[in-house]
Amino acid sequence: MDFTINENQKMIAQMVKDFAEKEIRPNVMHWDENEIFPIDVMKKMGELGLLGIFIPQEYGGSGFGYFEYMAALIELGKVCGGIALSVAAHNSLCTGHIYYHGSEEQKRKYLPKLATGEWIGAWGLTEPNTGSDAMRMKCVAHKDGNEWVINGTKTWITHGLSGDVAVVLVRTGELLDSNGITAFIVEKGTPGFSAVKIKNKLGVRASETAELIFDNVRIPESNVIGEVGQGFKQAMKVLDGGRISIASVSLGIAKGAYEASLKYAKEREQFGQPIANFQAIAFKLADMATEIEAAELLTLKAADLKNRGEKVTKEGAFAKYYASEVAVKCGNEAVQIMGGYGFTKEFPAEKYLRDSKLMTIGEGTSEIQKLVIARNILN
Repeated sequence: MDFTINENQKMIAQMVKDFAEKEIRPNVMHWDENEIFPIDVMKKMGELGLLGIFIPQEYGGSGFGYFEYMAALIELGKVCGGIALSVAAHNSLCTGHIYYHGSEEQKRKYLPKLATGEWIGAWGLTEPNTGSDAMRMKCVAHKDGNEWVINGTKTWITHGLSGDVAVVLVRTGELLDSNGITAFIVEKGTPGFSAVKIKNKLGVRASETAELIFDNVRIPESNVIGEVGQGFKQAMKVLDGGRISIASVSLGIAKGAYEASLKYAKEREQFGQPIANFQAIAFKLADMATEIEAAELLTLKAADLKNRGEKVTKEGAFAKYYASEVAVKCGNEAVQIMGGYGFTKEFPAEKYLRDSKLMTIGEGTSEIQKLVIARNILN
């Protein structure tokens, strides 16, 4: 494994850093406080190639690998966890599902629009009654001639309201049958397909979250991804890659919290000297730096395996579990280091802490990651 930062990574990291400082940072708290999903900024990132980073150029993407993808998400996460999450969900979940499992016709129809930001993508697995227990989903589809009719709901769906197209996992067989779930492509405006925004989230408030509602939604056979009944297996593979995304966003949040803490500790004086001189603060910074480094190495290893087309189930879980927990710890320590100021919205620490918490929940909770890891090492 060679983790030397290449020129593409440096170029993308600098480009995203410059973009984030200009287009995102000045608006971060406005979007956060008002729960605004800035579609115009997403479109601009599409124009920069950030919404199809690992999609081949023949489908309108940038044609890079997961190291470059990591670099972009880290820089976005340093500035706004919500925007970083939206970019991750668009790339890894919706766009990634179609790229890795769709037909050639589906790829040529949808990927150019998704990779360039002309369309925003959503991905639906979770339901009100099923989070980790996805096998008990109640959203169902039945065959009617050359169409499938979908009924039910999905919840906690990123871009569920603003997305132009959604990939949804729906039960087409018996309950608890891993071969009884199918992936469908559903376009915005399809009769019976609607969404309701979920409000008042703790963090990542610039990333839109919604509930999807399906009321006799008719989908043509051509919009089935892969074979009927293979959706659950596809979803598990999609989530393996998605966990590298969340680990990368977590790294960005952790690094943002650490860098803000380091700057503050060098500038803030108590007892006649910078608080960084006190061992209690210096050791906090040392722990943050060490754990960020470890989380980054785990994520790089998973990204390396993904680039080589190898299985990443265990390594993706390693990275997502550890990096997300490190993000929460760094956010918490940032608030502690900044003291009373860290408890206010005038300083960045509290937002890093709020944004970090979803990283331990979305795309498989920390508990599920430990279950995945345990199953892999025991088998």
